[in-house]
Amino acid sequence: MNFEYFIANRLIKGKEHKSSISAPIIKIAIFAIAIGMIMMLITIATGIGLQRKIREKVAAFNGHVLISSFDNNSSVESLMPISKNQDFYPDFEDIEGITHIQGVATKMGLIRTESDFEGVIVKGVGKDYNWDIFSDYLIEGRLPKYDEKLNEEVLMSAFIANRLGFKIGDKVITYFLKKNMKANSKPFIRAFTIVGVYDSGFQEFDEKFLFADIRHIIKMNKWKPDDIGYFEVFIDDFDDIDQKGQEIYENIPSTLDSQPISLKYMTIFEWLKLFDLNIIGIIGIIILVAGINMITALLVLILERTQMIGILKALGANDWSIRKVFLYNAAYLILIGLFWGNLIGIGGLFIQEHYGIVKLNPETYYVTTAPVYLDIGYILILNIGTMLLCLLMLLIPSYIIAKISPTKSIRFQ
Repeated sequence: MNFEYFIANRLIKGKEHKSSISAPIIKIAIFAIAIGMIMMLITIATGIGLQRKIREKVAAFNGHVLISSFDNNSSVESLMPISKNQDFYPDFEDIEGITHIQGVATKMGLIRTESDFEGVIVKGVGKDYNWDIFSDYLIEGRLPKYDEKLNEEVLMSAFIANRLGFKIGDKVITYFLKKNMKANSKPFIRAFTIVGVYDSGFQEFDEKFLFADIRHIIKMNKWKPDDIGYFEVFIDDFDDIDQKGQEIYENIPSTLDSQPISLKYMTIFEWLKLFDLNIIGIIGIIILVAGINMITALLVLILERTQMIGILKALGANDWSIRKVFLYNAAYLILIGLFWGNLIGIGGLFIQEHYGIVKLNPETYYVTTAPVYLDIGYILILNIGTMLLCLLMLLIPSYIIAKISPTKSIRFQ
């Protein structure tokens, strides 16, 4: 055990400091560190959690990159079909990081009941559709099965079902306009059967999408059996979405276009980017406040131990050794604050993650409960960074030790 650590350890374990002038100030400093760590954990966990959850939901309805005809880029409805017989389907072997490709089509429809009506986007999907994500959103019934013959099974959102008074097993009469429809011609009519109800919490999509067999859209649009509206491509890392979008564009026929969802829903993703600036700003302010509290506590500790500093100098200890004693002491106090901050912060986040106590307005945040993302990586970085930044801030006030004269400090009362 070195000299500085030995002295610091005796000061920490000593009982006289508990009734000293510095005791309440030290408690306030520890409390500030703990509260700061709690707030930083909440800020990062909920900020990243909200970003990831919204990304997942947008991708669940659209994939990460869309491949379509140039004529379909700005249209909600699939106008011009493309063939599924492409070199990149069903496996995009030329590009790494692509996990799944599926063919879909969309068509505008109108659901009518005896007392109400609602416009919807019927999304046609086939046997290649990946239902794994939607299995988490299913709240009632089951997922449709489109791997056999054409059927009328549909998956409806809880928003539409509640708005129009539908339940599992009900028939849904849906009207579709014909292409180049004349004034006296009748629309297409389909009687779908609800087999499942989902709730993604993303109201912008829940209020629009109804999932049905893609063969209905193919038949109504008079397409070929292998025609689809567009491809949805899924990748394994969302951070690479722009790069993968460019690679996909370079590896598809010139007659097709690709668009990452970060461009299609630019407003949403630009809003999400603001979270990064908010997180950095909040963490910076919290660390600054916690550092100022620790500086105050360290100054009080130094002034309270002026006689001890004089005695140590008289015995031959240099200024840096004495500064290290107080820095060790301050590090101990920071560790106490970090311990309680992590215990309370991670505990609260764990409860929120599993029980969803804090609710959010889906119209504003696209989720019904505050999402939480816990990862040991950012927790360690946050703790180590807080410790280092606070200690660096404490180096400046510790220079006051060099100004203390041994002869005057020994007589100090």
